[in-house]
Amino acid sequence: MRVQNLALAIYVHWPFCLSKCPYCDFNSHVRETVDHDRWRTGLLAELDHYADRASGRTVTSIFFGGGTPSLMEPSTAAAVIDRVAARWTMAPDVEITLEANPSSVESARFAALAVAGVNRVSLGVQALDDASLSFLGRRHNVAEAMDALAVAKRQFARTSFDLIYARPGQSVADWRAELARALEEGTEHLSVYQLTIEEGTRFATLAARGELDMPDEETQAALYETTQEVLEAAGLPAYEISNHARPGAESRHNLTYWRYGDYVGIGPGAHGRLTVDGVKLATRAHRAPEIWLDRVSAKGHGAHADVPVSMAERSDELLMMGLRLKEGVARARLRDELGADIDILLDDRKLSRLVDAGFLQLDDDRLSATAEGRQRLNAVLASLLSHK
Repeated sequence: MRVQNLALAIYVHWPFCLSKCPYCDFNSHVRETVDHDRWRTGLLAELDHYADRASGRTVTSIFFGGGTPSLMEPSTAAAVIDRVAARWTMAPDVEITLEANPSSVESARFAALAVAGVNRVSLGVQALDDASLSFLGRRHNVAEAMDALAVAKRQFARTSFDLIYARPGQSVADWRAELARALEEGTEHLSVYQLTIEEGTRFATLAARGELDMPDEETQAALYETTQEVLEAAGLPAYEISNHARPGAESRHNLTYWRYGDYVGIGPGAHGRLTVDGVKLATRAHRAPEIWLDRVSAKGHGAHADVPVSMAERSDELLMMGLRLKEGVARARLRDELGADIDILLDDRKLSRLVDAGFLQLDDDRLSATAEGRQRLNAVLASLLSHK
């Protein structure tokens, strides 16, 4: 009988922002006022709900995401961390990350958040020139971002920040210079995302009107390749398609997702994957903040009914997540999760075609995407996981 993995990650969603960025399709909302006491009580109640169902686990990471969780009162973060420690065993090296915007208002809270137990911060810098920040709808300028990063380095053991590329009018030379500026900060981790136009966003409306001059596919590819070249040479290789780190500085929380480990999602719209008695369950909370909060008040959680994940779905999810990683998916991991090997799970003809084309590589230990395959991963996965 397969032994259940007792490691567990905790995701906590804070859904509020000061303003909605025009590219963002996350579950984030602008509210004039927030009842912090009621929200603290709600998050703790839903945490208890999942602790009752997943006792005996060791928590390896906690991640406060959003929204803008640096707008959360530090006392709320402290209460959540303390409740996790009370309900589960905390790993000695537990990673506790909080996403933050680099404004002076939010960075002023960093000291209190560090005292609360946060030991890693991820800053949404997004660009290193003021015109681009204005275009992206950010409320900070470059000077404020650099000041916030300096404060973060003093307060937290680990820091990361995000950048967005493939912006309208951006050249390879511009991007190379921006990456060089980012590397001057000596960060251990960079998340570097290509700007995509998501349905329902302000940018989607502008694109439909023909008012966004996005880089063509050739330029996008050149920008991606420049990212890999510059950051690899600087000692921050890509361990995942959009994430670069010095060896040992990878986001342990996000690795749980990509390695298809168990995680609990707390807060409105939060998702989870939880193995109970050998059954992988998909959990999902109600998305609307006020409805979620009302449901938590009424019954102790805001979750929809669990949905068992079938073996076929588990196989697809494991490969979809794992092939984002440079390390790929270990055969042993598939056997542990599904009791089967790659050869049984995949159509050999599809796999052979993708290997022969140079997009995937398969050996005795693992299946992984090549550099070319990761650059085209959506198309590779569509071919690999097609059930026609």
